Amino acid sequence: MNKNNIGVIAAAVAIIGATVWYLQAAGEPAKPVAGAAAKGAGQPPTVVSVIKPQRQDVPVEVRSNGTVTPVSSVELHPQITSTIRTVHIKEGQFVKAGELMFSLDDRADRANVDKARAQIARDQAALADVERQFKRSEELVAQKFLAQSALDTLRSQVDSARALLSANQAALRATGVSASYNTIRAPMSGRVGAINVFPGSLVQPATSLTSVTQLDPINVAFTLPESALGKLLAAQNNGGVKVEASAGDAAKAVSGTVSFIDNAVDPVAGTIRVKARFDNRDSSLWPGQYVTTRLTLQTLAGAVVIPQTAIITSTRGTFVYVVDADQSARQVPVARLHGFGLQAAVSGLAGDEQVITEGKQNLRPGGKVKLAEPAAQKGGPTRVATKDPA
Repeated sequence: MNKNNIGVIAAAVAIIGATVWYLQAAGEPAKPVAGAAAKGAGQPPTVVSVIKPQRQDVPVEVRSNGTVTPVSSVELHPQITSTIRTVHIKEGQFVKAGELMFSLDDRADRANVDKARAQIARDQAALADVERQFKRSEELVAQKFLAQSALDTLRSQVDSARALLSANQAALRATGVSASYNTIRAPMSGRVGAINVFPGSLVQPATSLTSVTQLDPINVAFTLPESALGKLLAAQNNGGVKVEASAGDAAKAVSGTVSFIDNAVDPVAGTIRVKARFDNRDSSLWPGQYVTTRLTLQTLAGAVVIPQTAIITSTRGTFVYVVDADQSARQVPVARLHGFGLQAAVSGLAGDEQVITEGKQNLRPGGKVKLAEPAAQKGGPTRVATKDPA
């Protein structure tokens, strides 16, 4: 072998060696070189952090934004044209049902009532007179001193007097109804709004006097996605749905129950309108207020709970990695039942597995793993997912 052949062979070996070094640096597995005794140096185990699933009852909750609405709110108007005589209430006052609020000028109506009563008294006297005449005529007819036709005439006069008395009694009741319009009372218990009139104000049926709004109990109106309708109806049929409402992060939540589910889903928004009723003795909820609601539709008893960061979603489905007895990673398909905060209730796990939470991005099914050592930090131990240096 001459020097030229030796130089060519040396150059080829150098090129092959450089190629192998480049492939290793790029992360590609080096292929054995023909004629060389390559040794397969296996990949180091991936350092991972694991956690054991917990079993607990998980409430399935739905959150929504809502608005406080009163059960009833009435705007008061007079039914007649008159003048305000007395205002018996103050703005913002709580009133009871039937409490006197406004008095109107009722002098003309009181005079009409007195006139109707006098008319009734006259009719009663006239009726009594014709009844006495009728009785005397009956005796005279029995003794044949009076013709029967005269008795029939008196009977007709008695019936006419009775009918006239009944008509005037009805007129008195109608006059009394008109007179009652001069006193305006609270139609229900509630809080009085702004008062728009004062003593001496001329009012008409179109004039707004004030409003009364019921505050206890009170409603909260909100919407839910149509995907929650099935669970909502099932929970409503099984004893009702509990609702919590709060007006802010610092406000105390109040509890109520669903009182109304609309009869149709909004096809544009894909939502269903819902109302919940709350006891509001302390007036913690105010009409028109913006609140956050939370509904518990069902409770998953003894559900398997894992961190949401452990769940992987890919084109092949949803799964987690668990550590087998031989310290290798294995994929386990799971289904997310309900997510809450950083945790999620899932199906597909027995509950005694070691679920990998950190370091899973470097894993392949069957790959070897090594548990990370807990790092002692302030506030408690944590596990950091790292990979051993090559």
